[in-house]
Amino acid sequence: MSIARLLPLFAVTLLTATTGSTTVAGAAEPQPAPHTVPLFDAHLHYNWEPVPHFALDKVLALFREQNIVGILATSRPNDGTRALYEASQNQAKDLWVVPFIRPYRVRPDIQTWMSDPQTEALINSEFKRGYYQGIGEFHLTGRAAEAPQVKTTVDFAARHDLYLHAHADDEALEILYRHNPRAKVIWAHTGFSTAPEKIEAYLTRYPSLWCELSYRYGITESGGKLTPEWKRLFEKYPDRFLIGSDTWIDERWDNYGRIMAEYRGWLAQLSPEVAAMIAVGNGRRLFRRP
Repeated sequence: MSIARLLPLFAVTLLTATTGSTTVAGAAEPQPAPHTVPLFDAHLHYNWEPVPHFALDKVLALFREQNIVGILATSRPNDGTRALYEASQNQAKDLWVVPFIRPYRVRPDIQTWMSDPQTEALINSEFKRGYYQGIGEFHLTGRAAEAPQVKTTVDFAARHDLYLHAHADDEALEILYRHNPRAKVIWAHTGFSTAPEKIEAYLTRYPSLWCELSYRYGITESGGKLTPEWKRLFEKYPDRFLIGSDTWIDERWDNYGRIMAEYRGWLAQLSPEVAAMIAVGNGRRLFRRP
């Protein structure tokens, strides 16, 4: 479904989320943001360590319940991502799965992947499956991003037109682009607390940067109201933001509905056009959803 066809849905459901429904007596009753607003989850981990928190059937049911129409899928190891992708080709054809290669086999790889000679072999082996659209999520802090293996990964991604899903601080993000200006980066957590004015400078400097918003500090203030600086950013750069759950621990899976409700809460404070782009349109555009 195109963004143009989604706009009436966003206009009605986001208005309901903001104003509530009206009783016969005319009193407004606050309503939760409805699940009818479709979402693309751009930061989904389905880790198998050694087994997933939720079985595959329960995960697929959760996505349907929450009206998650698509996911950017990663896992540690990559077995979970493959399971989700294969499900989307078989029993869950209503779910659009965008698989990324994670350069991790076990959790300690978070600290060592950038210097591990096996990383390159892992990425190459997974890439041969033919359906991956990116590499990550991977973690980098500061000058650790200067490691030769990181440059090899960035160049591999640029050569094959893959995205990089980078959990990186500001310094590491800048190094990724110095490695290869053609890099396409999904910035996990948008720096957590990087100042909005610096984020705007990065969006101007790096046209191939998109900001994913899980765990992002400062978007809303008390009562879930959008802060003025973030509302301005969303309205000025509506095509550069994505939402995500970051189900890296079991608690995030247990609270999946609450996480998505929080997103729907502040999406309702934006225009239907902007909300539709951030909620699902940018994922559809970036990852070639028909």
